[in-house]
Amino acid sequence: MTNLQGIIIAIVEGITEFLPVSSTGHMIIAEKLLNIPNSDFVKDFTVNIQFGAILSVVVLYWPRFFQSWDFYYKLFIAVLPALILGFLLSEKIDLLLGDVNVVASMLVIGGVFMLFVDQWFNHPQDDQTITWKQALRIGFFQCIAMIPGVSRSMASIVGGMTTKLTRKNAAEFSFFLAVPTMAAAAGYKLLKLVLDPKSASFLSDNLITLLIGNIVAFFVAMAAIKFFINFLTKHGFKAFGYYRIAVGMLILILSYLGYDLSMN
Repeated sequence: MTNLQGIIIAIVEGITEFLPVSSTGHMIIAEKLLNIPNSDFVKDFTVNIQFGAILSVVVLYWPRFFQSWDFYYKLFIAVLPALILGFLLSEKIDLLLGDVNVVASMLVIGGVFMLFVDQWFNHPQDDQTITWKQALRIGFFQCIAMIPGVSRSMASIVGGMTTKLTRKNAAEFSFFLAVPTMAAAAGYKLLKLVLDPKSASFLSDNLITLLIGNIVAFFVAMAAIKFFINFLTKHGFKAFGYYRIAVGMLILILSYLGYDLSMN
């Protein structure tokens, strides 16, 4: 992977990480379009540049991250399902990461769901204080995003809306939840790279690419978060649903016509 390719993938990550369109799915597709050879480093790169994206959340919501111990308790409760299932299903998830048809199918299915999600769940309660039970439920919804092509942002926001949170509050809690969830996933991948002698050597050779990717993802994600909160509050999810359906259908049609979309 060249530095330019790394920058493009990082831009895709920064834009899509907090939008309900599946960042992993878009990065896999972008890697294919850029003819980036499949390798362990490329797969780990797509996970590790999430450090830059999650740092943007901490910077944007800095005061909220130091509001109370209750805040951390609820984040811990919410992240537990992903930590446990992510550890148990890590190898199976990695196998699915290279299947563009899985990504495309999930983009379409998720897109259709998003056309109706506002009318199904947009009935918020007056009290917007998140309880530990709500946090746990959101955490389980987030686990659906372990399937490539399912948006972590969308899954956790919908989880929040099913507990009668507003779209805005559900989205913000989704951002907060992304910090421990993505940090754990990216940290686990980075630790595996460092401990593996072959991977550690390859990592050192590509360290500049990884650093640049994180910096780019950080600044792009900050802009994307601000845009998403404003757009979501005013317009809801329908536009993202149409976008997902269009992209997913295009990929499935190309695959049906014989184009090699395999990431293996």
